[in-house]
Amino acid sequence: MEEKEPLIILTGPTAVGKTALSLKLAQRVDGEIISADSMQVYRHMDIGSAKIRSHEMLGIPHHLIDIMEPEEEFNVVVFQQQAKKAIKDIRSRGRIPIIAGGTGFYIQSVLYDIDFTENPGDTTCRRKLEQAAAEKGPEYLHKMLAAVDKESAEQIHAHNVKRVIRALEFYMQTGEKISRHNELEKKRQAAYNACYFVLDDKREAIYDRIDKRVDKMIKEGLVEEVKQLKEHGCSRDMVSMQGLGYKEILGYLEEEYDLERAVYLIKRDTRHFAKRQLTWFRRERDVIWLEKPEFPSEEELLLFMLEKCRERRILL
Repeated sequence: MEEKEPLIILTGPTAVGKTALSLKLAQRVDGEIISADSMQVYRHMDIGSAKIRSHEMLGIPHHLIDIMEPEEEFNVVVFQQQAKKAIKDIRSRGRIPIIAGGTGFYIQSVLYDIDFTENPGDTTCRRKLEQAAAEKGPEYLHKMLAAVDKESAEQIHAHNVKRVIRALEFYMQTGEKISRHNELEKKRQAAYNACYFVLDDKREAIYDRIDKRVDKMIKEGLVEEVKQLKEHGCSRDMVSMQGLGYKEILGYLEEEYDLERAVYLIKRDTRHFAKRQLTWFRRERDVIWLEKPEFPSEEELLLFMLEKCRERRILL
């Protein structure tokens, strides 16, 4: 049997301290970091995405940061392709790839090499469904989906038209329910010899760091950053502008509410996001939880991680 390539994953809720820990880990294992963040891929979106700056990288190569323009659409399929390419590149230099970031589905797509194959050549079906959505409304399409794939209809909100169309298109092209396809994909074996770490902390500590981080973003010029993006033609229908911090400040700039309300919304929605992230990671298989309060120091935490990597024969 072919030996699987090594991979370290470091994830966890937003503001838990993944970036700082990933740098220290990369130094210890001779690693390079692949960002699993759906916002840090975008150029000109530095403050709101809490993007690591070049001088903070400690000379460690980082991949999948600043690779796209805000008007381009980034999704899990693009991430998977780019991340697999980066892993191959890192391994060609004999170094250890470390995926660090909080987008759970992105990580899952690489770890289990999920098959996103579709028929890009034939868009007739998609165009018809898009037309039906425009003419008859999202509820009509959602009922169509419920008739052929009840499980998907229960999981996808009627207003998430893109996902409803994707599920219907998949069924029409393959005759298979996308919910069944996704279920089978989840049962795949890991494509890598991986150590999958989830960093966590006490809830109040995470929430406190979220509040402080948002205040820091405002001080550093988040409003100005969003203003410039808006002036360059970025609007809320773009995937990039739907990111936390960006859509709320856009609402303020469009005079829907005042700045105080925008800051409140960013903090509240980021806390909700952290809760959803933890729910996702609790469902994942073979993860190693790193509860920060259980370790007397960061050094102890790192030693524990290195030991786990040795047990999996990622490190010799």
